[in-house]
Amino acid sequence: MTQSRYRGVGHGSMHGVRIAGSGVALPERRLTNADLEAMMDTSDEWITQRTGIRERRMIDRENRGECTLTLSVNAVQTALKSASIRAKDVELVVLATMTPEMPCPQTSSRVVDLIGATPAGGWDLTAACCGFVFGLNSAAAMIHAGMYKTIALIGADTLTKHMEYNDHGRASAILFGDGAGAIVLTADTDTSKGVIAQSMHSDGGQWEHLYIPEHVTDSPDASTPVDPSQFDKLVMNGRAVFKFAVTTFSNLIAETLDKAGMNPEDVDHYVCHQSNARILESSRERFGLPQEKLHVNIDRFGNTVAASVPIVYQELVDAGKIHEGQRVMFLGFGGGLTWGSSLWQM
Repeated sequence: MTQSRYRGVGHGSMHGVRIAGSGVALPERRLTNADLEAMMDTSDEWITQRTGIRERRMIDRENRGECTLTLSVNAVQTALKSASIRAKDVELVVLATMTPEMPCPQTSSRVVDLIGATPAGGWDLTAACCGFVFGLNSAAAMIHAGMYKTIALIGADTLTKHMEYNDHGRASAILFGDGAGAIVLTADTDTSKGVIAQSMHSDGGQWEHLYIPEHVTDSPDASTPVDPSQFDKLVMNGRAVFKFAVTTFSNLIAETLDKAGMNPEDVDHYVCHQSNARILESSRERFGLPQEKLHVNIDRFGNTVAASVPIVYQELVDAGKIHEGQRVMFLGFGGGLTWGSSLWQM
């Protein structure tokens, strides 16, 4: 048998996995609730009470060249620098996004080129707000299995380009912001490090609660074609999504803890998708978690879709709250409908 280049570890052998570095990239523009008041019939008080959001970031493609690609590149370059890893040592770039630059080529392949990682693989993963968590489980499994040694994972979305900033699009326009977060995963000789338990779920029977139509037939009601003026605009049933998220989020935490044989207090940090402050608070109270264990930043960034989980993680890193030996649960839920978790031993 030919010896593996992974330090003598053969095909299929188990590795530990660690998060070696992380980074975030955000657009410069801050879109505040006061800004939205000038665009549509809403108010800062109404938005804050119902969502917890006070401002969000918004790309400026025309003047600053900001887009999913540039944010992804900036985030992963920061992550590589923090990990002290060269781009040419990255073997695979996984980009979780529902807002790629174009259908083909995949945006991740352009990221690979721009960071100088060619011929690393580039894989775009589409799972809406769960994309980063699904990607985390997938990338970690590849390293655990001994197939890869270094993988860069990015969560990036620029959903504001699919918004209508008027009364018609008010329900969704107040929620979403743009951003990107990245981590670098590497193999570790300590096999206890990495994923302890995980869950990945979907219910396509509820797809019509959150979608972006691109054709007249992209309608949940076959007798009612989509108005062409609504092509490429987000359609959301806010009440249905909220109901789904409240129930699913708490059940997801319980399911993951059960798989790991742990209690809520055994986890040091819950790194959650930022969809709505009320949803996060209700789950925190249900499990009796102290506020410092469930970080909330939706007030400053809104819902950044696949970017929300790595942005939360980066803030915890910057605050010096992530340490070796801790247990961290990453959680996502959203369009698809999808929901998933990844519980880690750091």
